[in-house]
Amino acid sequence: MIYDIRHITRFDYGANVKFARCNLRLKPIHWSGQDLLDYRLTISPSGRVSPARAEAGLANVMRMVVDAPVRHLTIESVSRIKVDRPVPMPSNGSPPLREIAAAARASRDPSPAGPANYIFPSPLIPLDRDIADWCAQDLHPDRPALDAAIGLAQRIQHDFAFDPQATLVDTSPHEAFMKRGGVCQDFAQIMITGLRAAGLPAAYASGYIRTIPPPGQARLVGADATHAWVLLWCGAELGWVGVDPTNGIWMAGDHIVMAIGRDYGEIAPIDGVVLGSSAQKMDVSVDVAPLI
Repeated sequence: MIYDIRHITRFDYGANVKFARCNLRLKPIHWSGQDLLDYRLTISPSGRVSPARAEAGLANVMRMVVDAPVRHLTIESVSRIKVDRPVPMPSNGSPPLREIAAAARASRDPSPAGPANYIFPSPLIPLDRDIADWCAQDLHPDRPALDAAIGLAQRIQHDFAFDPQATLVDTSPHEAFMKRGGVCQDFAQIMITGLRAAGLPAAYASGYIRTIPPPGQARLVGADATHAWVLLWCGAELGWVGVDPTNGIWMAGDHIVMAIGRDYGEIAPIDGVVLGSSAQKMDVSVDVAPLI
């Protein structure tokens, strides 16, 4: 499947902003099962962009500097990407979780994708006993890794309510867990908390998912959104396998990976510093259009 993705972020400021310096992580990375065919980034009315090395995680980081006064700023990211990723097939032949945990601890892979980087708590995903105990029901050490991954994802999808009003972007995994509700970011962070508590390497994936409108209804341009899910390292042979606890499904042909890190703080689409004296409003519009 080939997708055209348009991701537009618009900032409206209450007064002129004289200076802004931001990190942009809007260009999808190269990852197994997907190839970036074309990319374009536009900033208006003004802004200088230069490439930067990712400080952590797997992301294409661009540095944006705005040094002329603006009241409105629009960042448009346009990608064309080919996705050809099979659906994982759980079987008793996949390694048990105890082997995955031991292999991750023994790994000497120093790259950003090395499993040992994702075993430990991170700033936004700390250890949590309540979440660990709840997730442990699906994470018996002798259970095959793929079976455990989809089992836990589907239990989260079944037991938690998707409720955009329940949480904010800085809501902790514990608070979302206690509410039994939230959005994709919350569900991914809860699952990662449980996996890491079991000694398993789990990463936070940010990107897009193809959405299909109800029968008889047209797909609404701009109605899509960024998405978050989980990557579990399943050993040297299987590598990183994606699972989506919001929908209880595998990462496959409908998922496009934009960035991967230990938590959202490492791979937020946009972050940085703005110098101004008034409030700001941000609107985000995402359109994921399948071509063939």
